Amino acid sequence: MTTETLQAEIVATQRPLVIPSGKVWPRLRDFFVHVLAQVRVLRKAYAGVMHMLIFWGMVIQVVGTAINLMQMQLFVPFVELQFPRGDAYLAYELIMDLAGAAILLGVLMAAFRRLVLRPKTLETRWDDWYAIVLLFLIPLLGFSTEGLRIRAVAPPWAAWSPLGNAVAGLFAALGVTPQAAWNAHGVLFWAHMGVALTFAASIPFTKLRHLITAPLNVIVRPLQKPAALTPIENIEEAEVLGVGEVAAFTSQQLLSFDACVRCGRCEEACPAANAGMPFSPRAFIQALRGAMVETLITGRANGAQAALDERLGEDTPWYCTTCGACLSLCPAFVNPVAEIVDLRRYSALTTGKVPNSAALALRNIERQSNPWGLPAPDRAVWAEGTEVRILQPGQETDVLWFTGCAAAYDDRNKKSAQAFARLLTAAGIDFAILGDAEACCGETARRLGHEYLFQVLAQQNIETLGAYRFRRIVTQCPHCYNTLKNEYPQFGGNFEVLHYTELLAEIAPRLPLNGSGKGLESPIAGKRVTYHDSCYLGRYNGIYAQPRRLLDGVGVQRVEMARSRANTFCCGGGGGQMWMETDAETRINHVRLADALGIKADVVATACPYCLLMFDDAIRSKGVGEQIQVLDIAEVLASRLKA
Repeated sequence: MTTETLQAEIVATQRPLVIPSGKVWPRLRDFFVHVLAQVRVLRKAYAGVMHMLIFWGMVIQVVGTAINLMQMQLFVPFVELQFPRGDAYLAYELIMDLAGAAILLGVLMAAFRRLVLRPKTLETRWDDWYAIVLLFLIPLLGFSTEGLRIRAVAPPWAAWSPLGNAVAGLFAALGVTPQAAWNAHGVLFWAHMGVALTFAASIPFTKLRHLITAPLNVIVRPLQKPAALTPIENIEEAEVLGVGEVAAFTSQQLLSFDACVRCGRCEEACPAANAGMPFSPRAFIQALRGAMVETLITGRANGAQAALDERLGEDTPWYCTTCGACLSLCPAFVNPVAEIVDLRRYSALTTGKVPNSAALALRNIERQSNPWGLPAPDRAVWAEGTEVRILQPGQETDVLWFTGCAAAYDDRNKKSAQAFARLLTAAGIDFAILGDAEACCGETARRLGHEYLFQVLAQQNIETLGAYRFRRIVTQCPHCYNTLKNEYPQFGGNFEVLHYTELLAEIAPRLPLNGSGKGLESPIAGKRVTYHDSCYLGRYNGIYAQPRRLLDGVGVQRVEMARSRANTFCCGGGGGQMWMETDAETRINHVRLADALGIKADVVATACPYCLLMFDDAIRSKGVGEQIQVLDIAEVLASRLKA
C-alpha cells in the first residue's frame, strides 16, 4: 500500500503528465461518451450494467452529499445553500434513495459475478473485495442512518425516501423507540462518514485509483488513429531508440499502466492468449506497472533495464500479433500494442536481440526489399503472360496497383494477384504496376521494431511514387493498405489509397459476372462460404461491408463465424508473426480454422495475403483439405467471370 502511494507521488512529481494542446472537442466528446456514458464498458451486458449502477449511483451520492454539506455551512461560512427546497427537496430525497439502491444492486451483482459466475479471465485480488465491501457499507450505513432519522422525527417527506422509510419501519418493528433512534443516529452518521472518508483515502492505495487515472487516460491519450504507429522523430539523431527501461515510456503511457483495472477484456480477445501462448496483454501491462513502481520508488538507475527484463521476460514482446483487439476493447483506452512496438524497437535497434526468424526477415528486407529474400528484379515475374502493364517514367495511369511482396513472391498469392488482374482487365480499368521499381512498404519491418529500416523504405517508396502520374493507389494487402494510407502521411506521402475490395465494390456493375455460377466449374458453387475479417482491414480501417457485398453479389451461400467484423479473431500472421517460429501446439491460425470448421464452412474467403497463407498452412497442417479450402475474394469473383 505504501508502495502504491509513493508510486503515484513520484509519477506526478518526476514525470509530469503532458496534456496535449488543441483538439478540445474530441477530448470533450470522449469524456461524455467513454467516461460518463461508458460505451465500451456496456459492450458486456452484465458487467456494463453492474458498473453503470455503481458509477452513477456514486456520482449522484457524491453530488448529493456535497449539496447536503453546503447546507450545513461547513465550507461556506455564513452562507446557506438555498437549494433544494420544497418539491425540489422531495425529488432530491427520492433521487438519493434510488442512487443508493443502485449502488447496493451493483455491488451485489459484482459479488455474484466473482463468487458464482467467475468468468475465466476475471482476476480477483484483495483490493477487489476491499472495494466491494466499502461500496456495500457506504449505502448500507446511509440507509440505516436515514432510517433512524425518519424513525426519530417522522418527517413529512418520509415517503419520498422509500428505502429509508422502509428501514425506519423495520426499526419500528424491532421495537426501536424514537429516542433510541435519535441516540443511535449520531453514532451511525459518523460511522457512515468514516467509511466514506476511508473510501476516499483508499483511492491511491488500491484499484480504486482507476476512478482518477482511467478518465484522465481517456482524455489525454494520443488521438491519432490506432492504425498508425508513432514514428521516432529525427531517427538518425535520436539518442534513444525504443524503450529499454520503464522510465523511457511517455508520461501518458505510465499513466495508462495505472489506468488498467485488470478487467480481462483484452485477455479474453487476445489471439496469443487464446492459442495458449505464454502471453496476456493484461499481464503485460501489469508487469510494466510493476516495473514502473519498483524503478521509480527505488531509484535504481543502474537496474532500471534489469527490472523491466526481469518482470517481462525476453520473449514477451514477440508474441503479439498487433491485431488491435485489446486496444479496441479496453474501457480505459490502454494500448499494449504501442508498448510492444516500443520494446521491439529497443531490441531491434539498440541491443540487436531479435528472434532468429524475425532477424532473417529483416535482413531479407534490407538486402532484397522483401521478407522472402528473393531477388528484387523478380518482383514482376508473376505478371508475365498477363495483360498487366508496367508503368514507365513519363507514362500515366488511373489506378496504380501497389502489388506488395506477398503477391510478387509467394506462389499461392500470385494466383490471387492474377485473378485480380483479370477482374481489372474485364472491367476495363486503366491500371498499371511499378514492377521492380516498387519496394517493400516496410510494414513488417516497422511492426518488428526496425523503425529505421521502415523509414528508409517509406521515403524510398514516396520518392518513387512521386515520379509517376496516377490518380489513386490500390493494393490487395491490408498491411500495405494501412501503411500507405495511414503511416506514409507521417513522412509526406499523401495518396488516395484503396483496398482492392473497395475498388471491386465500386466497379462491380462493370464486371461481366454470371452471378449464380451455373454451368461453370466454380470452386464455390453450392458451398458454404465464410468471410474472414482481416484485423488490419476491418478493425483498424473499418472495411467490413465491401468484401461481404462482393461475395453476396455472386450469389454465394455466405455464413458468418461467431467472431467476425470488429470482434474478428486474428489469423496469426500480423505483427511480424508471419516470419516467426511458433510452437505447433499454440498456433493462432489453428484456432481460427476451428472457428470456420465449427460452422461447417466449405470455403474461407479472405481479402489479405497473410490470412490466405495462414489458413492454407492451418488446413494443410490439420489435414482437412477435403473438408475446407481457402480462396481470396479475387479468386472467388474471377471464377464467376463470363467466358
